[in-house]
Amino acid sequence: MHSPANVAANDCRPNPNWVENASLLWSKWRLLARTAAISLALALVFAFQMPKQYESSARIMPPGNSMGGTAILAALAGRSAGGSLSGLSTLAGSFLGGGGNTALFIDLLRSGSVSGRLIDRFDLQHVYHTRYRIDTAKSLAHRTKIVDDKKSGVITLTVTDVDPVRARDIAQGYLDELNQLVNRTNTSSAHQERLFIEKRLRGVQEDLENAQQRLSDFSSTHATIDIKEQTRAMVDASSQLESQLIIEQSGLNSMRQTYGDSNIRVRSAQARIDVLQAQIAKISGSSKALPASVSRTINDDNSSNSGDDLYPPLRQLPRLAVPYANLYRAVQVQESVYELLTQQYEIARIQEAKDVPVVSVIDAPGIPEKKSLPPRLLLALLLTVSAVVVASFLLLIQRQWLRIDAKDPRKVLGHEIGHSLRQLLPAWLSRARSAQ
Repeated sequence: MHSPANVAANDCRPNPNWVENASLLWSKWRLLARTAAISLALALVFAFQMPKQYESSARIMPPGNSMGGTAILAALAGRSAGGSLSGLSTLAGSFLGGGGNTALFIDLLRSGSVSGRLIDRFDLQHVYHTRYRIDTAKSLAHRTKIVDDKKSGVITLTVTDVDPVRARDIAQGYLDELNQLVNRTNTSSAHQERLFIEKRLRGVQEDLENAQQRLSDFSSTHATIDIKEQTRAMVDASSQLESQLIIEQSGLNSMRQTYGDSNIRVRSAQARIDVLQAQIAKISGSSKALPASVSRTINDDNSSNSGDDLYPPLRQLPRLAVPYANLYRAVQVQESVYELLTQQYEIARIQEAKDVPVVSVIDAPGIPEKKSLPPRLLLALLLTVSAVVVASFLLLIQRQWLRIDAKDPRKVLGHEIGHSLRQLLPAWLSRARSAQ
């Protein structure tokens, strides 16, 4: 015979056997069926109320690993992400032909610079209904999936959004911002060389313009166009004038012996001789030293080169040749340097364009035609099964609760808690109504 205490203890054992549990659930099959039907209806309503999600994907291939600028970027990215050791390993992998670029470009795609520009570009704070930018960035990261193929290094970028066009635009925005970020952070040697040559080229251009202006002012002031040609032309002109002077003087001496000094022909010949002598004196000029500043007009008492003279005096050409040659040589030197730097600048620009890592797009993002989420039927079935399982579990718990003796401390405590909640519930409901 079993004592009442043993019987009560046996009654309190949970789940006597699976047959008894199955019998209980089978006896409640109508309740479970109604639960399943109601749950399925509610699950279908819930599933079809959920917005459709569309995925737009792009596949990109990072540039080659032989680029110095990319290797340095990889080292910097690794250093900022996890310490200097990881940055050095990334740099070594880049120089040895490893796949450091793929990890680098994934980090760049996930960087705050890219996400921040996308938030501003598409007004994602308003789209995602977030108050803070950090929450918007987390929402964007949650909707963005970036994976890479370990063998080929190809990166697949997938953006999920309720709007298929916006999903495509955000995916394309990732590619655009990645290219701009790489261009802004390019630190290759060709880039530094191009910047140096560009700065030097501006300085040389300014020096060339100043030298040309000084030569122009000097030539305009002293009428020095071409010293060599001017000297040759003035010597020829002076020789011709002196030849004419000798001829006129010979004729004058003959006419003086024949007609005398008062004859009109003699006075006319003398006037021609005076004109020729004045022209020769004007061409020859004075041998007086130039002023300290050769940029000023030469002033002489007898035969100076005034600002209205067509050419400088012949005797001043040797003195003008020295400053003219210096100015002309300065212009030639600056022109040669400018031409050389221009060629080097174009070469540096071509080399920089080669060194800038440009992302190669294998598959551009497109507008998705079919939704990717949610799987509505599967979601409805899972919710229905979950509701049936929860209902079955509650039936089993109810049976075990009814088997517990009324004087059991656990049941007494349960009744006290339930009674307290029933008393507090009306007060909570009244407060809620008053608050509304």
